[in-house]
Amino acid sequence: MSHVGVPRGTARKRRSLALLTTGVLTLPVLAGCTSDDSGTTAAAAPQDIAVAARNLVAAGGTATWAIDAVPTTFNAFQADADGATTRITGALLPTLFPLDAQGRPQLDADYLKSAKVVEREPRQVVLYRLNQRAVWSDGRAIEAADFVAQWRALNGKDSAYWTARNAGYDRIEKIERGADEQEVRVTFAKPYADWRSLFSPLYPKEVTGTPGAFNDGARTTLKATAGPFRLRGVDPKAGEVTLERNPRWWGRPAKLDTLVFRAVKLQDRTQALTEGKIDVADIDATAAQRIVQAGRDKGGNGQPLAQGPGSGTGPAAALRSWAEAHGSDETAAAAAQAAREKNRAAAQAYAAEQGKLRAFAVRKSLGPAYTQLALNGESGPLADDRVRRAVARALNRQELADTVLKPLGLPAAPLGSHVALAGQPAYKDNSGALGGHDTDEARALLADAGWTREGAVKKPDGTKAGSEVGKKGAKDKDGAGKDDKATTPEKQGKPDDNKPVTGTDTDGGSKPDDNKPGDSKPDDNKPGDRNGSRNAPQVLAPASAAAVHGAALLRQAGRLAGTGTAEDAAAKVAGQDKQPDGATGAYAPMGTAAPAQAPDARRGPLGKDGKTLTLRFVLPSGPGSEPLRAVGARISAMLDSIGVGTSITKVADDSYFKDHIASGDYDLALYSWPATAYPATDDRPIFAKPVPATDGSLTVEQNYTRVGTDHIDQLFDQAAAELDEGAARDLMKQADARIWAAAGSIPLYQRPQLVATNRKLANVGAFGFGSPHYEDIGFKKPQSAGAPAGKKK
Repeated sequence: MSHVGVPRGTARKRRSLALLTTGVLTLPVLAGCTSDDSGTTAAAAPQDIAVAARNLVAAGGTATWAIDAVPTTFNAFQADADGATTRITGALLPTLFPLDAQGRPQLDADYLKSAKVVEREPRQVVLYRLNQRAVWSDGRAIEAADFVAQWRALNGKDSAYWTARNAGYDRIEKIERGADEQEVRVTFAKPYADWRSLFSPLYPKEVTGTPGAFNDGARTTLKATAGPFRLRGVDPKAGEVTLERNPRWWGRPAKLDTLVFRAVKLQDRTQALTEGKIDVADIDATAAQRIVQAGRDKGGNGQPLAQGPGSGTGPAAALRSWAEAHGSDETAAAAAQAAREKNRAAAQAYAAEQGKLRAFAVRKSLGPAYTQLALNGESGPLADDRVRRAVARALNRQELADTVLKPLGLPAAPLGSHVALAGQPAYKDNSGALGGHDTDEARALLADAGWTREGAVKKPDGTKAGSEVGKKGAKDKDGAGKDDKATTPEKQGKPDDNKPVTGTDTDGGSKPDDNKPGDSKPDDNKPGDRNGSRNAPQVLAPASAAAVHGAALLRQAGRLAGTGTAEDAAAKVAGQDKQPDGATGAYAPMGTAAPAQAPDARRGPLGKDGKTLTLRFVLPSGPGSEPLRAVGARISAMLDSIGVGTSITKVADDSYFKDHIASGDYDLALYSWPATAYPATDDRPIFAKPVPATDGSLTVEQNYTRVGTDHIDQLFDQAAAELDEGAARDLMKQADARIWAAAGSIPLYQRPQLVATNRKLANVGAFGFGSPHYEDIGFKKPQSAGAPAGKKK
């Protein structure tokens, strides 16, 4: 599940799921959150690019850039547009406000001389002054008609256009030609703070002018472009999209003759690098380690390799191997000689590959995306905000960030915002609205929601309390009770024969229960239920342990008294000091036998009415998803420490989003969202409150956690209409605090960005937030006489 950097043509990134892998009242800020920028904790990472001045870059050559697949469309506004679409169109089409290294939109002088709000009352008016040299590759000047055609295609009024979004365009009232052909006057019916996000990328009117051209005309080709490159051709069979230098480009000419985008799967990129098939590729941590190690290996001068076949063979083992190969036992000697030859061939092949990998460097930064733990609040236990908050507070987010980022040498700090990433001007850590890692408070929240250790055991008929002896046993003649047992462990349900065995690591899934949001009484414990106990035996807690446990829960729950909404409760929890439970004890005369030690009341599964609290954790199974699965395993262990079980279900990458995340077939899941410079517009559908549709289903937009509030929606709406940038940021920080308190999405860490680049290439690497300048990418000039370094034929 790779995540690529952001090309120049996508200043406003598509809010699609990133599988590596990609929603008025003035409300007070919640406890622990203020409207200033103090308290920022997450650290930013700078861009890591092989920077070189243009005069040090040779003209000519071909560079090949790896993408996941040839895009199914070049129309970035269609639903099936993907990362390859945005990367390729970034070199072909205008982006009026590309992002800088801090994720801030900056006017692109190649397309605009100026753009600003010239009127606010009675309507907001933005005046664009176009660069008079800006033309499409067919020679026609970029003009107001291109803006008008794109607005009409994307404003949502004509259903014949198959568009994926219309945010912002639906607020435009009219677009007119200004004083001359180079002026475009845009009048808004409603104020729109994110107006810089519009018309990026900008398509020629030939693409957006009619539904037929919009829907089909730009899927496989672009007849007219306006960037440093133009489209030469698409070869789906070879998996290649080839761009060539645009002769009509009026800006600084592209250094490269051609730029090829080649489809290479993530797991195949190391081999493609060694074979010289690609020059630039987003890679995973394993490939990055391989390339870094290649620079350290000494195999070229006769010394052993630091890694690979034979690298772990010491002198003693080598001597023993030689002795076996030359021993008197002919059969053993032959086998030893064959093994030595096989190992020698493998070592030689590995050394050859390492030698080729030395031609590449690993560029690393924090990427423009973050990974979150999503909690599906539509039904089941997670429909209760107390359970969601308990899960969130059981997480040691610092440990999770360390797991992913520390081995890469990147800043490892938990992300504190849903609407901005570290390094962006709008970043503010608002996680205090929910509260930090605190297992005591997590247990108290679960107890308050009715999930207890005693509740994990189904009570026998006639039993009033979990610690009482069942009253069905008859008494003997003397009135003494028979040797009845308080309970018998329930038989575990047998999994469906058509599904893999469930447990901590499965490939199959359980069917969600039918509980409605807010239901306090789950269904009976059935095999396959989300919360059904599958493997753990159900044992009734001894009376003494139950008493200690109950007292502890009462003390913890007491601190939560008075909490109302999820937002208020989370804010109150965030301000509470930890109050560890006291331990009971007593003195006894010497020689008195010590009482039996009660089991730890803080361990073991929690349940309610005999149904254990088990959440279905869905994770991708692809070869590039190992880091995500490692994070999932750590999260499962953290939840187990508070009595919450997890049933891990691994699913194929191609069905992970469509069949599970988007459809709501999960309790817990890990996936990523890209960053944006326009959170009021781009993040609203991600956190908007789901609304019932006429057919009884739930309209969730992109809010796949199904958790939202009216307050959050109102704050997004206010921010989108606020033309004062400082005030708009304050509103977004308040919205972010509310999102934290709702506990549907828990940001974990900013994703690493690892890029392998040919050492001879300049001005390419890990761009972070920034947009590549494709015209500056090229091969460095040779430092000595001879053929131009890196030039390809």
